[in-house]
Amino acid sequence: MTQRPTPRDRDAVHAADLIDPERGFLPNPDPLARLPAVLDPWEEVAAELPKLLAQHRARRALAAMPLLDAGVLADGPELRRAMLLLSYFGHAWVWQGPEVSDRLPPSVAVPWHAVARRLGRPPVLSYASYALDNWRRLDPSAPIELGNLGLLQNFLGGVDEEWFILVHVEIEARAATALTSIPRAQAAAAAADPDRLGVELRAMAESLEAMVAVLARMPEGCDPYIYYRRVRPYIHGWKDHPMLRGGVVYEGVAEYGGAGQRFRGETGAQSAIVPALDAALGIAHADDPLRPYLLEMRDYMTPEQRAFLVAVEAGPALRPFLAQVVSGEGLRIRAAAGGEAIELYDRCVTALAAFRGQHLDYADRYIHRQVPSGPDNPTDRGTAGTPFMAYLKKHLDETLAHRLGK
Repeated sequence: MTQRPTPRDRDAVHAADLIDPERGFLPNPDPLARLPAVLDPWEEVAAELPKLLAQHRARRALAAMPLLDAGVLADGPELRRAMLLLSYFGHAWVWQGPEVSDRLPPSVAVPWHAVARRLGRPPVLSYASYALDNWRRLDPSAPIELGNLGLLQNFLGGVDEEWFILVHVEIEARAATALTSIPRAQAAAAAADPDRLGVELRAMAESLEAMVAVLARMPEGCDPYIYYRRVRPYIHGWKDHPMLRGGVVYEGVAEYGGAGQRFRGETGAQSAIVPALDAALGIAHADDPLRPYLLEMRDYMTPEQRAFLVAVEAGPALRPFLAQVVSGEGLRIRAAAGGEAIELYDRCVTALAAFRGQHLDYADRYIHRQVPSGPDNPTDRGTAGTPFMAYLKKHLDETLAHRLGK
């Protein structure tokens, strides 16, 4: 007889349906490399964008583009590629230099707003466009990993820009196993089944450790000075930025009524990986100025990522179930299986802390310790406009404090 799924099992199935078991939040099939011919003017400018930026001619080319109808785009890959291109156009316009521009032309603003609305995200460059949808495999039959990846779109181009983004792409691919294991681990905890839970925690730990190993490769191809001077300047947003206190005006977008709009810049905090793992592992962070910002970052995620986080947060955290074993309250749980699950839980927490620690080190080396190049590229704030160093360290310490076998 087939057992009817419990409500919790149904929640787990729903969460699992929101991610690709092999790719996590990376698109499947691979991102679209070119839009339909009717949108060739966008593709032509995109192909020349690095050269146009290098010669300070990007604004001229973008202003000369015809105002194309985004309504011709099909949902899915076409819409996501359009968001990618228009996001690069918008940031190229604002940050081309030597002076910052706070008014986007209709040729960029109008279709960008239309595409972003359909995707359920703000019209600004976010992690989904910068990383999730911005890669191709050199050998389509080989894995999604460094050495087999190239970017679809650049600002200035070069090894450092490519490597910086593609490291994030492989991290997303490596995270797929951990993300897929979360709903199953929650179902095991709800059923008080330490054997099943141990299987999923082992998969999560191995996935997390693979993510840490990929992140550790960042210095191989991305130099801190080059990142700060050539890569970072174009991914700032226009909220809490000292050069754009009034935001950016999207000319031709009636909904905005000519008022400046304030949107955060691109940041890895717009990935759902870490908040999903925090929620599943039961890692809580005390109130600080970074927490509201991290919640705000969900507005910049894809609807699928947001829905996955909601589903995970609605499920049981794994730590309270395992804490019963540590305290001796879970006497009905076999000691051997419970003990192994605790060890694997701590292995997950340690790996997540290592990931946070590596990120903190890079924030220090690649941003905080750099000699400021100007007010448009501050070293005391992240690309999304927030102070970060003290709070990143706090979140690292709080993660480590959640280990059960201290």
